[in-house]
Amino acid sequence: MADLLDVTGLTCPLPVLRVRKRLRDVPVGDELRILATDPGAPRDIQALCETGGHVFLQSREADGVFEIQIRRGA
Repeated sequence: MADLLDVTGLTCPLPVLRVRKRLRDVPVGDELRILATDPGAPRDIQALCETGGHVFLQSREADGVFEIQIRRGA
């Protein structure tokens, strides 16, 4: 089961900053599931993964809420 981080209602840059902070507590190889309402969050979190060595697994949207799943890298 992936850890869950709810950043709904927050706008850029807060979602990506909260994800970066939360990843410090996620063990390497574990997944983090993020709920966000900021339309830029999927793109910003994907960029964070690319620069931080994490794996962007998926993003899907339903009723204005983005569910993003990533895996912590080393």
